[in-house]
Amino acid sequence: MSTFTLLLGGEVIHTPRLETQVAGTRVIAADSGIRHADVLKLLPELWVGDFDSAPDNLPLHLASVPKQRFPAEKDSTDGELAVSIALKHGATRLNLVGAFGGARADHAFLHLALAVRLAEQGIEVLLSSGAQEGIPLLPGKTAAFDYADGTLFSVLGFSNLDGLTITGAKWPLTAVEVPFGSSLTISNAVKGKLEMALGSGRALLLAHPYPLPES
Repeated sequence: MSTFTLLLGGEVIHTPRLETQVAGTRVIAADSGIRHADVLKLLPELWVGDFDSAPDNLPLHLASVPKQRFPAEKDSTDGELAVSIALKHGATRLNLVGAFGGARADHAFLHLALAVRLAEQGIEVLLSSGAQEGIPLLPGKTAAFDYADGTLFSVLGFSNLDGLTITGAKWPLTAVEVPFGSSLTISNAVKGKLEMALGSGRALLLAHPYPLPES
């Protein structure tokens, strides 16, 4: 297995869990995502993008990372370009770090949908901000997760879902149909060993391994 961590432009916080997930991986930064490198104690082997949002005054060890520049007017985002480059370098597993939040909701949506498509192509994908993480669910497979009791999670559907089963949860489900756009699978909590199975459809688990800040 060849694992690449791609540093994207969304928000990232350092957590021990995230540090463990990215340790020992190959790293590519996408434009402003390079600002996460020092936070996670990573040194990218490549920095890609049009650099329209590249941070100023980077330390020398980051400013000197080899660059692959693309025109500002292009058909792919910097994040998708980073994914393509990682796959060309033999990636079979991807950590998309900084995939959520930030100023661009459209980019966040793209990363979620792209992760589902990549999973359908046989690429293992983890999306993470440190505080929350996403994992695509594949039809016909049972997925098990290591989250502690009380961990908040939701299942995001990108289509109608059929045969969704959730065990090890406060509100378990057994082979249910979930219409596209339903809130049925939003805001559940782990209770035991969380496992999920999906009959058909496109979906992604979104979990919060660390408690949400109180409002």
